[in-house]
Amino acid sequence: MHSQTTGHAVSRSRAATVEFDHVTKHYDSVQNRRGAAGAVDDLSFTVPAGKICVLVGPSGCGKTTSLKMVNRLIEPTSGRIRIDTVDISTRERTELRRGIGYVIQQVGLFPHQTIEENVATVPRLLGWQTARRRERAHELLALIGLDPAKYARRYPAQLSGGERQRVGVARALAADPPIMLMDEPFGAVDPIVRERLQNEFLRLQEDLAKTILFVTHDIDEAIKMGDLVAVLEVGGKLAQFGPPEEMLANPASDFVARFVGTDRGLKLLSLFRVGHLPMAEFPTVRVGDDAGTARRRSRTHAFPYELLVDDGRRPIGWIPDKAIPEEGALTADQAVPMSPRLDRRTTLKDALSLLLDANVQAGVVVDRHGALVGVVTVDEIAAWMRQRNASLGETVEGRDGTGASAEGGTEDRRAGPHGVDAHPAPAAADSP
Repeated sequence: MHSQTTGHAVSRSRAATVEFDHVTKHYDSVQNRRGAAGAVDDLSFTVPAGKICVLVGPSGCGKTTSLKMVNRLIEPTSGRIRIDTVDISTRERTELRRGIGYVIQQVGLFPHQTIEENVATVPRLLGWQTARRRERAHELLALIGLDPAKYARRYPAQLSGGERQRVGVARALAADPPIMLMDEPFGAVDPIVRERLQNEFLRLQEDLAKTILFVTHDIDEAIKMGDLVAVLEVGGKLAQFGPPEEMLANPASDFVARFVGTDRGLKLLSLFRVGHLPMAEFPTVRVGDDAGTARRRSRTHAFPYELLVDDGRRPIGWIPDKAIPEEGALTADQAVPMSPRLDRRTTLKDALSLLLDANVQAGVVVDRHGALVGVVTVDEIAAWMRQRNASLGETVEGRDGTGASAEGGTEDRRAGPHGVDAHPAPAAADSP
């Protein structure tokens, strides 16, 4: 999926707010009268327009049931679900469903229809003219990275699992709905394809800004995909609701803490990027600089290495202070390319992993042209996370037991560097 395509405009419709108001679902009326737990129990939360809310929890916690109640595939026993303040029970089912995109794990493409016909399913039901349906199908195929000239006339059996999943997303977007429901959409593909689809979908969401309810059993996927995470426990009870970083830093109960896992700190690092760190200007030396001057200057700062760059400020490597000659000019062969190269999009988890794997303390951060932006150290990552955790601890004071903000707002951690793939260069063995 690619959010920018040549010659194809990206549609962006108004997103919608989704509100669960004390929603309960019982399948057994007898057990209900006896007070037994149902599939969903008194579920209340609000998803702001344009946000991704991930429903996550163990098997039998009511994730999919909750999702299907939004498009009335399942009716709640009690409570209300509202879309932009309108009770969905007052809307005609078919009309409601045609305004909600739906993506499921096994995709559900019609095998006897071409890819173009599959994508245009809802527009066809809405009575769109043939030319308009074809144009929309081709626009969306290009948007998700499938060349219409190559894929439009193919059939689902001729596509890979990842390609079929892309088509499923395109079909859900065909009528430009303000809301999308996604039930374990990437669960049926291998881990490598799954990660790529996740990243591509997040890039796509940056442009489309739909309101998305996303079901998964994988806490790592929930943390990665969600602006908000609703953790459900068996019996359909809401254990915690809020931004993933808040859930990781301050789990609301022992159940949430166990479900999230003991590596909460590392998971929290995966939510933020190198671009979130305040990077101070790092002193450098250039090829051709006077070695004696560089040697004297090296005594004025604590870091025992000089970073050598070329005329375009592209890092070449590190020169140990003790190895700087007394005289002459600095040359590229005096430097050792020891540090991992990172960019602003590299997650802090990946950055820390690269530094530790390379047995180094510092990594160089470069821009898209390879020019130096700054230097990140292990200590700086640790200090930033300590400060972040402290601020989160202050933020959650005064919040309710679910971890949800009283205002219902969330920090948009995807703005800027979040939601974009990191492409750090391979690390060398020795480094500052």
